[in-house]
Amino acid sequence: MSAEETSSFGARIAQLRKDRGMTQEELATRVGRTASWLSQVERNIQPVTRLDVLQLLADALGVAMQALRPDVPLSPAAAPPTQEGPNDLDGARLLLSGHPALNILLGDDSAPATALPELRAAVDEVWELTHAARFGELSSRLTDVVPQLERAARTLPAPERPEALRLLARTYQALAAAFVRQNEADAAWVAADRSIQAAEQSGQPLDVCAGIYRLAQAFVRLRRLDQAEHAARTAVEALNRRAATVPASPEQLSVTGALHLVLALVYARSGQRAGARSEIESARGLARQIGDRNDFNLEFGPTNVEIQAVSAAVDLGDAGEALDIGASIDARGLSAERQARLLMDMGRAHAQRRHPGDALDCLLRAEALAPETIRTHVAARATIRELVLITGRSASPELLALAARADSAG
Repeated sequence: MSAEETSSFGARIAQLRKDRGMTQEELATRVGRTASWLSQVERNIQPVTRLDVLQLLADALGVAMQALRPDVPLSPAAAPPTQEGPNDLDGARLLLSGHPALNILLGDDSAPATALPELRAAVDEVWELTHAARFGELSSRLTDVVPQLERAARTLPAPERPEALRLLARTYQALAAAFVRQNEADAAWVAADRSIQAAEQSGQPLDVCAGIYRLAQAFVRLRRLDQAEHAARTAVEALNRRAATVPASPEQLSVTGALHLVLALVYARSGQRAGARSEIESARGLARQIGDRNDFNLEFGPTNVEIQAVSAAVDLGDAGEALDIGASIDARGLSAERQARLLMDMGRAHAQRRHPGDALDCLLRAEALAPETIRTHVAARATIRELVLITGRSASPELLALAARADSAG
């Protein structure tokens, strides 16, 4: 943008905000930033060069991006993703509608409860599908598994019910994770809340904390950063108080570290660089104590901490730092979803540096590992749109084909 365009950009934001009766704090909250950041934008001190942030501002103000930045070309590829069409998790969403076991409460369900060994195997399969980002298969499988678990938690002999409840909590955690990745955050909130309830009934407080982790992730996706911070922070503080009197197990360190990573995400999304880095360092310290693990399907450990450090750096606009960290990570021991997430964030960093070829290479490699994640993830689709805008008429056939796949998937 020219100096004149830069000057008018901040004034345009301020005027649109005032026309809609919003304070700086209200608009900043809607876009996941601080009021200080927005004040600098309106005073033309803080530039907005990332298309995803520009889109957030446009959405919050109820206008097209071109109303804020006339130099942004209008094209189908620049349109924001929607959730109005069919979704791979539509069937799973229906499972959350209404009471999960009303027939049992009314006494008209005579089907026998499924045995625990079969339920354990089913829940393991649910998590395998979640980690592989095979959401269509996951939704179909849950149609059987969730009712079986809800029935077992209420009808198995009393000594077996706590384990059935814990399996139910794990399943709702998987569902919450899948909903977050497909940008169905409202459904993720419901699933996470049900996981917390089942975990508490099972008598497993660390499972409750794992459910809070999923809840905080849903709040982040809903851009309710204050709620995400509150949920994660209160859980971390409670776990730290417990660790002060009882030596923390590896499982407790895992869930505590994962909650620190959520806080890092919250601070990165709100532009709080110091806070994000502090939380990453806290997670690094815990990860060094236990190594790479998969307690509560969190995949917490040194490798995942560095993957999250890459993501935080990209969110903060520190593309060079993200690329430096990412170059040293060997994620082959983690799930396909985690490997794809690293590649996606590396692609985002390359896009920020205006390296369209490298960005596209990362996104295509990520798509090969987890097609559904890359084609439907909000950040991935935003990066694909940005690459189309950057390259313009010189966009490669591979990029245009990826954009078409993402558009049809969304």
